[in-house]
Parts: sequence; C-alpha cells; structure tokens
Amino acid sequence: MTDQTQVPDIATMTIEELEQQYLVENATYKRMRQASFIAALLLALTVLIVAFLPVPYVKLSPGPMFNTVGSVDGIELIKITGTKTYPTTGQLNLTTVNERGGPYGELTLPEAFTGWISDKDVVLPTSDLFEPGTTKQDAQEENQVDFSSSQSAAISAALTYLTIPVTSQVRVAQVAQGAPANGTLKVGDIITAVNGTKVNKPDQVPPIIKAQKPGATATFEIIRSKTPATVNVVLGANPKDPAQGYLGILGSTEYHGPFPIEFGLQDVGGPSAGTMFALGIIDKLTPENLSNDQIVAGTGTISPTGAVGAIGGIQQKMYAARDNGAQLFLAPKANCSSVRSSTPEGLNVAAVDTLSDAVDVLRKWRAGSTDLPRC
Repeated sequence: MTDQTQVPDIATMTIEELEQQYLVENATYKRMRQASFIAALLLALTVLIVAFLPVPYVKLSPGPMFNTVGSVDGIELIKITGTKTYPTTGQLNLTTVNERGGPYGELTLPEAFTGWISDKDVVLPTSDLFEPGTTKQDAQEENQVDFSSSQSAAISAALTYLTIPVTSQVRVAQVAQGAPANGTLKVGDIITAVNGTKVNKPDQVPPIIKAQKPGATATFEIIRSKTPATVNVVLGANPKDPAQGYLGILGSTEYHGPFPIEFGLQDVGGPSAGTMFALGIIDKLTPENLSNDQIVAGTGTISPTGAVGAIGGIQQKMYAARDNGAQLFLAPKANCSSVRSSTPEGLNVAAVDTLSDAVDVLRKWRAGSTDLPRC
C-alpha cells in the first residue's frame, strides 16, 4: 500500500479546529516573512556598509583652469609693478587635477568604480602616489612648497628669456618636526647670511652648519615678512654623522627680478603650473599678445633656465582644457607617450621642451600655422 498524506477535510472540522489551524499557519507564515525581511535587511546593510567603506585608491579627475593673465575674485594671478607692463587679452590657462582619496579624504568603492569606467578619470593605488602615513597636512605642505618653487622658477625662466637680470635668495621651504630650527626659523623666511657668511643658494647653507659641533649656536640673518631680523639656533647632531651640526630645514631658491612680481592664486599646489606662469609673465612684459585673444591652456614644470618638464595627471588636464573650450593645449614633450594614448577628441595639442619652444609655438599658431610640434 502506498503512503499518502492525509489532507484535513475542512468540511468535517469544527470551528475551534479551523481557528487552531489558521493560527498555526499564520504563525508559520509570519516567521517565514520575518526571516525573509531580516535576510533582505542584512543584505542591504552589508551592501550599504561595503559601499561606504574606504578603499586604498586615489581618484584623479579634471580640475578647474586658471587664467595666469587674469584674476580670481578680483586678485591678479600675476601682479607686476615697478616696470612697464602691457594689457593682455585672451587666456593662458594653467590646468589642475582634483584628487579624491588617500590623504585627501576617503574614497568609496562606488566612487572608485565610476573612475575606473570614466574616460576622464584615473584611479590609482594610494601607495603609487603617497608614502605610507602621509597626512592631508603633509600632502598640502609638500604641494604648496612645490607650487611656490614653480612660481619662483617661472620668474627666473621668464626674465632669463627676456634677458632681464635675475638674483636669487635662500628661502626656508620646510622645517622638520622636532628639528633644532623648529620654532625659530619659519617657512617663508629668507636666509641672507649664516654666521656672518652671505648666502644666496640653498647648497651654501649645509657646509656651514656641518662645520659646527652639535650644541653650538648658529646665527642667521633673515628677512621675515619683509622685515630684517637675526635669530639664533642651537644645533643638534646630524643623523648621518653625529659629530656634525644639524639644523633640520629644507631650503629652496627664490628668484627675483629688478622689479616686484607677485602671485595671487591660493589653494592650488604642485609644480606643474610653472610653464604657464612663465608665459603669463612674458605676456605681461611684452606688447605681443601670446594667446591671440583665444583660450590657450597647458601644463609643465619649469626650470630656472626654462626647461619644460613632465607632470602627472596629463590626461585629466587635457580633458579639463577640452571641456573648457581651449583652442590649443601646450604639453611637455616628456609626457608625449601619455599624450598620444589619452588625448580627448577635438583637442589641439602641441609638444614643447623649453619655454622658448612654447613662445615659438604660440607665435606660429597665431600666424595660422598647423605645422606645430606634435607628440
């Protein structure tokens, strides 16, 4: 005989039995529904938590452009006084990159994913861009030092191109935390002499310091906020040779012309604006209209003698230029491999190796030539 499940005949069941069966079935249904709801809620919470967990990546995106011969909030990006200047029209834009992630705030998985699938953005491991333990303040300070150095180098490169005399000074770019100089020398101080010896280049300072013993006092003649001052620093022991004195600063060269050149752009960092700042200075000091009343953008580090160097984020900077209507983009020749693989459609890119190259390219372009140096 085959076993068969006996199904109750509700026609023969009493009211009490029907009520009991309903209660049992309803309780079972509620338990199943609650279990399904809890499972769905846990899944949603897991997805939500994963979505907002930081990932060890940095997202690079196109940033804003700034016209070096223009103004931001009524402040000139390049202000030249004490000599004849010429009115400028058109734009000579420096380009920037927005960074998200790493020391600049947590990057979530969805944000990283949108960067991976975007033509404009790049997502890189944080370790490719920053040393372990780098804080936001560390990154900002380093970028600001690079930015200030690029402005100083732009002065030297532009004035050298125009055969205008250039002088140099030693600027305190960084003071190491806990270093002997900390609290006495400050970032931005101009060091004019050490122990009575005049200095105008950073590499002149270390030999003077190392010649003294730890515990000795070094005397610095400085200019702080345009005011001359004298400060003393008790030297520590050099980490590489404990018998030598140690100061704990990083110096940079600050270049000056025979007239004041000041920069008004704030909250931008890195060294890549140097070439466009140099072109902006030349544009203001010559009757030539470098941009031909058009929108020119570009990037590139600049050396004090006018060499244009490679930069990071070239892809994002080219997209920023294209999206903001640039008719010409000046790229460092050293970045040509990246330029060839990532130039956005419709952007006219010329490759330059020196500041003189950049001026020549603009001159040819203004004349209508399409025979420009390409990558």
